[in-house]
Amino acid sequence: MIETLALPMQFDFMQRAFAITLVVAVPMALLSCYLVLRGWSLMGDAISHAVLPGIVLAYWLAIPLAIGAFTAGMFCAVATGFLKENSRVKEDTVMGIVFSGMFGLGIVLYVQTVTDVHLDHILFGDPLGVTWGDVGNSALIAGFVGLAVLARSRDLLAYSFDPQHAQAIGLPVRLLHYGLLALVALMVVAALKAVGIILSIALLIGPGAVAFLWVRSFGAMLAVAATVTVGAVITGVYASFWLDSAPGPTVVLALTLAFVISLVRVRLVDERVRRAADVLAAAE
Repeated sequence: MIETLALPMQFDFMQRAFAITLVVAVPMALLSCYLVLRGWSLMGDAISHAVLPGIVLAYWLAIPLAIGAFTAGMFCAVATGFLKENSRVKEDTVMGIVFSGMFGLGIVLYVQTVTDVHLDHILFGDPLGVTWGDVGNSALIAGFVGLAVLARSRDLLAYSFDPQHAQAIGLPVRLLHYGLLALVALMVVAALKAVGIILSIALLIGPGAVAFLWVRSFGAMLAVAATVTVGAVITGVYASFWLDSAPGPTVVLALTLAFVISLVRVRLVDERVRRAADVLAAAE
């Protein structure tokens, strides 16, 4: 029985899949807490989609794909900020226009490119095909992002919760704004091989959404988000071996299931509290 359960870990490709997905999971979980508080769910989606033209152009120029992806992600973030400040269009509308336009551009550029890299591997990741070198590169980016988030956690929290208050107490709001976006873009780059550019939004939003339903302090939110994400990664990658499915989408399904369970739990607790309040009110 134990040998059967341990079977996936006997294959080197499964070990690499576990490693690269776990490496990117924790920093993305930490970032997701700030994105959820800031209300930037669509921004994470925008950056993750917008990196595609940068990847294709980097391939054309024979430079590392990560450089092209990061440049395109930051262009999306800066363009969104510029258009928001110089037009009457709301931020969510601007983000939708920018990221859909860049994603469409990426698709057009890709179909003009002769390459052995399948589009599915870019969109949905290919953790079973990564090398230990890929794991190391993702680990370097993830480590930098994790340290940056922890080093400026209080400032980022103040900015995410109330930008006006953060500015009033002298924090560099613009630097925090674009710094947070840069960290998101970096993590999308790190997650390309693990879950791809489409599914990376799940790791950027899901953990924070789940943790938000369970706790009321931000420190606990960070811890719960990281724990839930690690659990979803282990469950999803392990289950993908037995289901003969892609690891990335299976991880996202596990994370979605965690959110559904959390939501049901909150609704049940709220219902019990409401009934207890009604009983006390009737007794009085």
